[in-house]
Amino acid sequence: MVVTLSNGIKLVLEKMPYVRSISFGIWVKNGSRHEVETTNGISHFIEHMLFKGTEKRSAKDIADEMDSIGGQINAYTSREITCYYTKTLDEHFDIALDVFKDMFLNSKFDEDEIEKEKNVILEEISMYEDTPDEVAYDLLNSSMWKNCSLGFPIIGTAKNVSSFTHRDFKNYYNNKYTPQNTVISVAGNFDVDKMIEKIERHFSEFRNNKTEEQTGQTTEYKVCVVQKEKDIEQVHLVAGFPGLDIKSEELYTMSVFSTVFGGGMSSRLFQKIREEHGLAYSVYSTHSSYEDAGLFSIYAGLSRNNVESVLNHVLGEIKNLYTDKITTDQLERTKNQIKSGYLLNLESSSSRMSSIGRSQIMLNRVLTPDEVIERIDKITIDRLYDVVSQVLNLDNMSLSVVGDIRGLNIEEMLKDAR
Repeated sequence: MVVTLSNGIKLVLEKMPYVRSISFGIWVKNGSRHEVETTNGISHFIEHMLFKGTEKRSAKDIADEMDSIGGQINAYTSREITCYYTKTLDEHFDIALDVFKDMFLNSKFDEDEIEKEKNVILEEISMYEDTPDEVAYDLLNSSMWKNCSLGFPIIGTAKNVSSFTHRDFKNYYNNKYTPQNTVISVAGNFDVDKMIEKIERHFSEFRNNKTEEQTGQTTEYKVCVVQKEKDIEQVHLVAGFPGLDIKSEELYTMSVFSTVFGGGMSSRLFQKIREEHGLAYSVYSTHSSYEDAGLFSIYAGLSRNNVESVLNHVLGEIKNLYTDKITTDQLERTKNQIKSGYLLNLESSSSRMSSIGRSQIMLNRVLTPDEVIERIDKITIDRLYDVVSQVLNLDNMSLSVVGDIRGLNIEEMLKDAR
């Protein structure tokens, strides 16, 4: 059920009378791709700051109040959205709602708290630098989408994080956090009419009607090979291809293919590279979709001695898709696997809240479970191979390699593997 509140916020509700919880999320259509170079990282920083106190509550008060009811509270920032969410027992929801309303609408962006949180985020940036698979993905993204904000790191840069002020936060918040840019989703055990009245009452004062031209909305994929020398034991390799955007009718087809190709222990990549040849501990494929772009990626963590062999096998498995074709039986098993995972997730109020909220903010509609199952059921071998031929074009393959790669000619290896 979707309701438009008096101030323009879209409210998405799903009643689940068989559970004892209520999950609540506030979704803002703003992330790192909506920033410019000088503000890169501010969306993620604002996400942190909303937990750091209001005129009514300190940061400790927020934590204590949620702990006192055993409630879960968290947030995340992605390239296109920021989400704040909580899960509580149904009997404690009113307390969580009051805390969230206060955080979202009345955060102080206190200068002392900003300075303290700068150190926290700078440590987070350092932590990412110590996570080489994250470095490999960020390096790939920033190179593939070099001239657009989709390639910006979500966490931002140390230089930007160190420079942000109270005024920067207030200006950016006021520009981006508007009712037209916001969706609230609720799933769990509640009375629908009473819930609508509660949300309307709590958020009616949110009347920021400022509109600003969105930034970073044009993407242009660039083929690239990027490398970063890092003194670590493993080499981390990510191959990337331009994928499907979030509105694509073939998004579930892509999900099925990625599962068959590299989505689990029975997948082709895992069986070939780890089980048959023992060349990598971790190897998988995944697909990420955005408003107007997508990325199909293949990751492997391996010894420097195995880089050439793994590249050959990755490209070999892509080529083998046309000689050793995916069978109808494999397709049906994978479709059943995805449908089972999807339907089992619906039994969780938090998963359902996340699903309906993200769908509404990104697609401006909520797909029903029946619609999702119908889309999966309609996938055929021919449709799957149409998507494969569209996405897995080796001429469009980009590569990111991070680790001890001294003396390795990565570009020559890639050329030979092709």
